Amino acid sequence: MHPLTAGLGLKPVHYSEAAECAAAGLWFEVHPENYLVDGGPRLAWLDRVRSRHPLSFHSVALSLAGTDGPDPAFLDRLARLVDRFEPALVSGHLAWNRCDGHHLPDLLPVPRTHESLDCIVSNLGRVQDRLKRQLAVENPSHYLALDHSLGEDAALGEVAFLATLATRSGCALLVDVNNVHVSANNLGFDAGAWIDAVPAAPIAELHLAGHSTDPALGAALLVDSHDAPVAPAVWALYERLIERIGPRPTLVERDGNVPSFDTLLDERARADRLLRACAGVPRTQNPLRAVA
Repeated sequence: MHPLTAGLGLKPVHYSEAAECAAAGLWFEVHPENYLVDGGPRLAWLDRVRSRHPLSFHSVALSLAGTDGPDPAFLDRLARLVDRFEPALVSGHLAWNRCDGHHLPDLLPVPRTHESLDCIVSNLGRVQDRLKRQLAVENPSHYLALDHSLGEDAALGEVAFLATLATRSGCALLVDVNNVHVSANNLGFDAGAWIDAVPAAPIAELHLAGHSTDPALGAALLVDSHDAPVAPAVWALYERLIERIGPRPTLVERDGNVPSFDTLLDERARADRLLRACAGVPRTQNPLRAVA
């Protein structure tokens, strides 16, 4: 079993509690863009948490699907941060947010075409070479149906695209189960079929999060808002996935309406129990140790 079980997104309001928490297998994800500074309290806080728990870096600015390619200056700064903190996992989004030298404050959708696949593979090569490590790529949440030139099924076409991306680039996959649920609802495909089809071998990490309904359209359009507990349907898909592929490091995300640290630990504990049960580890055993 992987030494990491379930993790949480690290929020500034929880720095002290996170650093003092002794839960086995616990790890914390941060967006490295928030720590690209030369010194000061942010890096000191991260050093303190890292002294007890592993970290994961989840970048939101790599623009892996952008024709501009990743910003070389940003990559250099990210590489220095990776070298300093040695995160257990590094990941990014299957999206773009950089065009003609301008950075856009969103994760924009990608058509699944041969041209976009070639572009993403090339960009991933540059990122992985610069960071000197494998990157895990997250499946996006979808809010509209794009006219893909490959003539694919909405669910299985995405799985095939991700599998091909992993094979050609050597990247890993980060499967966001909430994104699968949200996308299936919005585009009308079978989330269970997606979960059953995604290949096990490239998956390095899983994400769980809450979602909300659109104010105007209600449940017809779900939003990957990360501002609520993980929904029962998402927990069901998660169990279905890990029963097939085995345990993987799993992040419980909460970026809005952030509750107390204890509340987040309770939700994280549910994922931890499922992972241990999946691995056949009795709950009374505690073989996992947070890595200093």
